[in-house]
Amino acid sequence: MTLHSLTFLNGPVFDGTTLRGGLAARFEDGALVALGPEAEVGRAGAVVDLEGDILSPGYVDLQVNGGGGVMLNDAPSVETLHRIAGAHRGLGVAALLPTLITDTAEKSRAAIAAARQAVREGVPGIAGLHLEGPHLSQARKGAHDAGLIRPMEAADLEMLLAAAQDLPVLKITLAPESVTVEQVHALSRAGVLVSLGHTDAGFDTCARYVAAGARCVTHLFNAMSQLGNREPGLVGAALAHGAVSAGVIADGIHVHPQSLRAAWAAKTGPGKLFLVSDAMAVAGTDATEFALEGRAIRREGGRLTLQDGTLAGADLDLTTAVRVLTDTVGVPLAEALAAATSVPAGLIGRPGLGRLTPGRKLHEVIRIGAALDRVDSAAA
Repeated sequence: MTLHSLTFLNGPVFDGTTLRGGLAARFEDGALVALGPEAEVGRAGAVVDLEGDILSPGYVDLQVNGGGGVMLNDAPSVETLHRIAGAHRGLGVAALLPTLITDTAEKSRAAIAAARQAVREGVPGIAGLHLEGPHLSQARKGAHDAGLIRPMEAADLEMLLAAAQDLPVLKITLAPESVTVEQVHALSRAGVLVSLGHTDAGFDTCARYVAAGARCVTHLFNAMSQLGNREPGLVGAALAHGAVSAGVIADGIHVHPQSLRAAWAAKTGPGKLFLVSDAMAVAGTDATEFALEGRAIRREGGRLTLQDGTLAGADLDLTTAVRVLTDTVGVPLAEALAAATSVPAGLIGRPGLGRLTPGRKLHEVIRIGAALDRVDSAAA
């Protein structure tokens, strides 16, 4: 729907921080110009009755491996990024970090080049790039190909530092077993969002890497050293260090709701927990299987698994994740919505992506069913 003036009313509005009723939002030429009490905003132009649905900023997903039937690893190209972003736009995502799972150096270079070109071309939804590996721990590889996991070398660091200059956001998931403190410090100084994950490192080691500049943890609880009575592991480090934020896969499968509830209560600020989909090729499709570097992955019962039962990404959208947080974990709705919008947006230095403020584009806003059972484009 393309109209000169469009007013939304009769539904709660989430502005990135608070969820309020009795508001109206008016867009002129596709941009937000007024948000406030209906009596003040008025009913200019066409009126959309939200019928109790929520008007919200679109989701910001910092871990998207694929969608629309393709994986970034399949063919790291601008065309692939278009397809992935389009599939996730249909799931309510306004901005995402396409994620390359552990692969060759050549594939990493291709992904960097594709993301760089996509940003230059203004491909809708592409906010940067996430490289999850290959500098991980063999002991906590998860579904990553063990044969491709390796230590970070000088050439790798040089490539990443150069990429950080060209991309608005470069997130890298790495493990202390394969990367030195000095390398993390160099990456952090260059503006890279360093995220710890796929590691068996202990609490003290992880603390040193946080001090060196790591500011994030990848899919908390999964593929990492756990919180124990004498060794808190990476889980404990993520919860204890306020400088760190952590992504969580809230599908009720990757993390038990009670564990997630305890983590939510225990997290030291200002860092926060935020939602990621860890979505794979099947996102936005009805496909029941796909291949990851020649390995078959089945989709069944809300799970994506390798033949040996290892979880391989998630069959999850962020509306479902918000619903799990609110209905099962007990997180207040506004806080759950922030975990899918303003919190990840702030982490990547793009706070405007997660908020409804003047100038926000209509195509970056979503309408969420009051029962959190659907996402439509804002003008639907």
